[in-house]
Amino acid sequence: KYSHKVWANHSLENFYYITILRDPVSRYLSEWRHVQRGATWKASLHVCDGRSPTTEELPSCYTGDDWSGCSLQEFMDCPYNLANNRQVRMLSDLSLVGCYNLSVMPEEQRNKVLLDSAKENLKRMAFFGLTEFQRKTQYLFEKTFNMNFISPFTQYNSTRASSVEIDKQTQQRIEALNFLDVELYDYAKDLFLQRYQYMRQKEHQEARRKRQEQRKILREKQAHLREQGENNSSSTDYTGNVERWRR
Repeated sequence: KYSHKVWANHSLENFYYITILRDPVSRYLSEWRHVQRGATWKASLHVCDGRSPTTEELPSCYTGDDWSGCSLQEFMDCPYNLANNRQVRMLSDLSLVGCYNLSVMPEEQRNKVLLDSAKENLKRMAFFGLTEFQRKTQYLFEKTFNMNFISPFTQYNSTRASSVEIDKQTQQRIEALNFLDVELYDYAKDLFLQRYQYMRQKEHQEARRKRQEQRKILREKQAHLREQGENNSSSTDYTGNVERWRR
């Protein structure tokens, strides 16, 4: 599924938006299976600019209590299905396009505004992760917030979505229905890997700096010990000479 959270660091009284993105095709299939089992989004108010959309602006894909048992074909055929491009819609500022009113601007312009807004908001987030890179996601979270998880993240490649076998034509249609999410995900993957590489380089530079400091401290200690040894030797020689002179 897709969600974004507000994570609070109470010690610093700061709040950060974070999110986890998923491959659009896998995410879409996962939501279909979730809906097929009886899940609905009735509790979601979809409030935008202070109001919820009308039934004309956001028609339902089903009649009755839920859409349980719907086929993948039915799921794809509904033109009002909020599963389409869900990640872009949830990351973007809908007020820029008139919320759920599709008559405010041409579709092509609306799509561009939504995608640009989603990319900008994602870039400004303190942290985001990708489900296909669990370990890297954990690493970035820990380095970003200076926290450590008790146990490492596990990469699960076997999911309900992965168990769904679809042909190439169906996959292409899902990608077409989620073309904004596909473009956002490509952007997110590139940005994610850039952040990961930057953090790894920063860690290596810090480790190198610490090693250099340790070597410097060790050299200073060794020089100090040699100096002490020379001073002790000089004192011993002087004391021995005094004893000989006294004789």
